[in-house]
Amino acid sequence: MTTIIVPPFNVNSAIRKVRLAEDGWNSRDPQRVSLAYTEDSRWRNRTEFAIGRREIVEFLTRKWAKELDYRLIKELWAFNENRIAVRYAYEWHDDSGNWYRSYGNENWEYDAEGLMQRRFACINDLAIAETDRRFRWPLGRRPDDHRGLSALDL
Repeated sequence: MTTIIVPPFNVNSAIRKVRLAEDGWNSRDPQRVSLAYTEDSRWRNRTEFAIGRREIVEFLTRKWAKELDYRLIKELWAFNENRIAVRYAYEWHDDSGNWYRSYGNENWEYDAEGLMQRRFACINDLAIAETDRRFRWPLGRRPDDHRGLSALDL
């Protein structure tokens, strides 16, 4: 059974909330990921805007059809009562085999039930050589002993 983490956040609950979000996104399951958001959640992701779970599922389906072998690490940056800021990086390749590391920041706002009601993401992509990849765990959840962003100096 999954415990729902609700605001107000403290450092431990904020860190746990970030890891749960990372785990969800690393599943690359749009339906599963969408359940962490309110029915009317509002997103800005790069230049795309999504409102509600249906649009979130559609967005993530398109995303992971393009961003192949996606692996993500998120790290807590700051938090307050019902908001969390994270920084993150993920690695992926396109259908031509070109690898990228995408860096970004997100601002999250939660409702009283612990569902994300607002998500604002800023992302930049960096082309990398396959040999420069740092996220090499098997697809899915990042292993607990895999270093995070700060330890990787990213």
